[in-house]
Amino acid sequence: MATSSFNNLPPNFTISSDGSHAVLSVPVEKSDNDERSYRLIRLSNELEALLIHDAKTDKSSAALDVHIGNLCDPDELLGLAHFCEHLLFMGSEKYPKENEYSDYLSKHSGHSNAYTASDSTNYYFEVGPEYLEGALDRFAQFFIAPLFDPSCTDREIRAVDSENKKNLQSDDWRCYQLEKSLSNPNHPYCRFGTGNLVTLKENPEKQGLNIRDELLKFHDKYYSANIMKLVVLGKEPLDQLSQWVIEKFSTVKNKSIPVPTFEGHPLTKNELMRQVLVKPVRDIRSLEMTFPFPDQSLLYRVQPGRYLSHLIGHEGVGSILSLLKKKGWANYLSAGPSHGGVGFEFFRISIDLTESGLDNRENVILHVFQYIEMLKQIGVQEWSFREVEKLNEISFRFKEKSSPSRYVSRLSNTIQTPYPRECVLSGPYLIREYDPKLIEESLEWLRPDNFFLELVSQTFTGLDQKEEWYGTEYKVEPLSYGLLQALKNIELNPELKMTLPNEFIPTNFETHKTEVVTPAKRPNLINNTVTSRLWHKKDDTFWVPKANVYFILKSPFSYVTPLNSVKARLYVDLIKDALTEYSYDAEIAGLSYDLYTHFNGLLLTIDGYSDKMQVLLEKILIIMKNFEVDSERFSLIKEYLQRDYKNSLLDSPHQHSSYYFLYLTQEKVWSYEEKLEVLDDIKFEDIKMFYPELLSQLHIESLIHGNILKDDAMKMTQKVEEILQPKALLPSQLIGYRSAILPYGKKFIYQRNVYDTENINSAIDYHIQVDGLMEVESRARLSLLAQIADEPCFNQLRTKEQLGYLVFSGIKKQASTMGFRVIIQSEKDTVHLENRVEAFLNSLQKIIEEMSEEEYQNQVQSLIVKRLETPKNLGQETQKYWQHISSGYYEFDRDDTDVEEIRKITKQDFLEFYNKFIIPNSSNFKKLSVHLRSQKNSQSKTSVNDKENETLELELKEGNEIIDDIVLWKSHMKLGPAPTPVIMFNDSISKL
Repeated sequence: MATSSFNNLPPNFTISSDGSHAVLSVPVEKSDNDERSYRLIRLSNELEALLIHDAKTDKSSAALDVHIGNLCDPDELLGLAHFCEHLLFMGSEKYPKENEYSDYLSKHSGHSNAYTASDSTNYYFEVGPEYLEGALDRFAQFFIAPLFDPSCTDREIRAVDSENKKNLQSDDWRCYQLEKSLSNPNHPYCRFGTGNLVTLKENPEKQGLNIRDELLKFHDKYYSANIMKLVVLGKEPLDQLSQWVIEKFSTVKNKSIPVPTFEGHPLTKNELMRQVLVKPVRDIRSLEMTFPFPDQSLLYRVQPGRYLSHLIGHEGVGSILSLLKKKGWANYLSAGPSHGGVGFEFFRISIDLTESGLDNRENVILHVFQYIEMLKQIGVQEWSFREVEKLNEISFRFKEKSSPSRYVSRLSNTIQTPYPRECVLSGPYLIREYDPKLIEESLEWLRPDNFFLELVSQTFTGLDQKEEWYGTEYKVEPLSYGLLQALKNIELNPELKMTLPNEFIPTNFETHKTEVVTPAKRPNLINNTVTSRLWHKKDDTFWVPKANVYFILKSPFSYVTPLNSVKARLYVDLIKDALTEYSYDAEIAGLSYDLYTHFNGLLLTIDGYSDKMQVLLEKILIIMKNFEVDSERFSLIKEYLQRDYKNSLLDSPHQHSSYYFLYLTQEKVWSYEEKLEVLDDIKFEDIKMFYPELLSQLHIESLIHGNILKDDAMKMTQKVEEILQPKALLPSQLIGYRSAILPYGKKFIYQRNVYDTENINSAIDYHIQVDGLMEVESRARLSLLAQIADEPCFNQLRTKEQLGYLVFSGIKKQASTMGFRVIIQSEKDTVHLENRVEAFLNSLQKIIEEMSEEEYQNQVQSLIVKRLETPKNLGQETQKYWQHISSGYYEFDRDDTDVEEIRKITKQDFLEFYNKFIIPNSSNFKKLSVHLRSQKNSQSKTSVNDKENETLELELKEGNEIIDDIVLWKSHMKLGPAPTPVIMFNDSISKL
């Protein structure tokens, strides 16, 4: 019987002797840098599983992808696939407790998540290595015998509804749904995929449908083993992982269903050659041309879409973007294939327009087609194709690890594509054939008679329609006669040219690898002068030919006033704009840079292949030092920044609650409103005068980490000083910013309205301040609190009380303080949220008191595992070091110090800490809570919310003080000490 289950085996599979599974008999193709072992098996129920043995991992992980998404939603139950994803977390026959899975993971250093796409639903988790089998057993039951408990159904419908509502004012979601709504009405792509209260509750009830019964039918119909792909990563040998997977997943039912496919394409001749004018929430201006395009997963050997996106999306000399920027019509451009679903894709060309670009949008479109026509006339250039091929090969060859859960989630979805089974790792990367005919056939899809045009601007008027699900205002109209005529007579433009060979493609991959018993835990301070400080660590862990370089150019002048802050930002944006043509080749060759404004000055980062890194650094510095401000580019950059500041006011309420918490507690923060006020009056001459002064007096602190030797690191820092030639700052100018210390026993609340009048969501950032950041005992206990509170907080406030889709708890660290915070975004009144957080804090006290010693020790051990988790790649290690450098404390051994303290904390010690600092009625309790209140559908001050017949607590508890005047309140607050190093620099300098 088992053997008959293997009738449809792909090539190169061998059936095991016991008939329980089949194994891929050829090696899985992996990168040179990958030390993990892989085995691909197929169970007797046709479920495919990729097993990964990683002896060095400190987290185990698994993911399962079901080749079913929202395209399979029934017409009368939109969002059912997404709803199914939510309900699978709510218990199974074997593990009926609704939070059993998440509770198990939380107690063992783990976490989980899932997502629903158009043609797949993906579930994944991460856990401490010794607990993988227990997690796998709970996970497998999702797909064998989920409960779909009726008591959870209503609550999770509201969770889906809340998830949808958080997106209602997002222009990305609004434009995406509008495009779907305007697509082929006979194709399921046109429908609403997220689901909400209307589609999952109100409409089904009107039709006499039982949502749980329909859910069971959906799961029974589509959740079939033969369209599932599983990936498991653990420390155990492959034989052990295989045994677990066979034991736990062989009973997933195989219904032998085909992967659902759908006739036609979402864009037919009825939808093409039209334009839709869209009014966005934010002040954005964009043009997007969408073409129907062949499914690239079937063309993986050649990847024609990648070659075309490389050329059309290029930003160098002769590119579309280069020409549009010269004319003052565009800021950014992107191009490439976009996955739609099984069997269909789109090719999108997206352009961020200036005001003039919007006025000249038809000329912008013509220039795009002039470039495409040039590509068609010159034909496929093999040298350029080989360049793309080489870049992909290098990218795969030196591919670094990511977090285990991210890796397995992506892989489980990748395995759904029709690569040969031995290419499941390399398939998305390696180009295997040069086929100019296939590329030309793909290019032929990008025709002037084969696209749909979307234009987005707040200036559009006379929009006569509203999209059903998001309320987006729009108007559909035919392309103008003038544009259609021009498109029939495309002529070449001499300014649009083929790219030049890329000089940044790395050729030197030497890493100087040696045997290292114990990698260094911190960088060395190899230079320390009045003008600069250099931290260096030659990579001794990952052995990739890459490096990460950070330079912070400290200057109090950059942030001393809102005016200086905005000038610094304009200078940075102008530099990046001027470097676009030069730096783009480096970027696509795996070497990128960024330049930011910072509280302390400017931050320059360069990361990627180390081979040509010094060349890029020198070019950036020369431009920075000798920059010539172009008045036309200045005007466009200034206008873009103005829109950026205004659009920041429309961020999500939960983002604003955190922003205003920072504004209240940080010694100096300039608000968006303050920056906007000074931006208008800045002229391009001001930047010409400002930036030399900004660079004239600096302290340069750098971290050079990766494949760069000590002498070369010294040369790079010397080059920065040699080109910028700054004078030294005074020691007093290097004192860092401080944060406010709340008085004991004080409970402050700051309330303000959500800026976006149409946003139905409110938010709260509830922050309990504890001792200073460098108090190790309190810091360790606060970490343990965040660990213990994580799952109960989510389970109580999100799952049970359904306060909102976004519920988060954890530690907040500032310059001189730390605390425990709870963030909620919700439709409910912020006072109710405030009171529910405090009710949770009181209930958590009881949970801790009733916790057994074993449960307590499990939490302690889970936290220790998390704190001692090692970086997965060079970038993560760099970030860890830079966090300690940029903080001003240089506490590189913080994790070890804290873990040593965490091991000592008894349950009684922890309870004493909790009762002293966290319980709201304690005399040592001190709180600052920021409320962002929705102006839409604001609830009346009653005790009952009629919509849900739920009692709301709309009266603040006694003792809370409302902050009416931020400036006055801040002036009364004491400030903690500025960050001071925990190490002596003179003792830390290694011998030069």
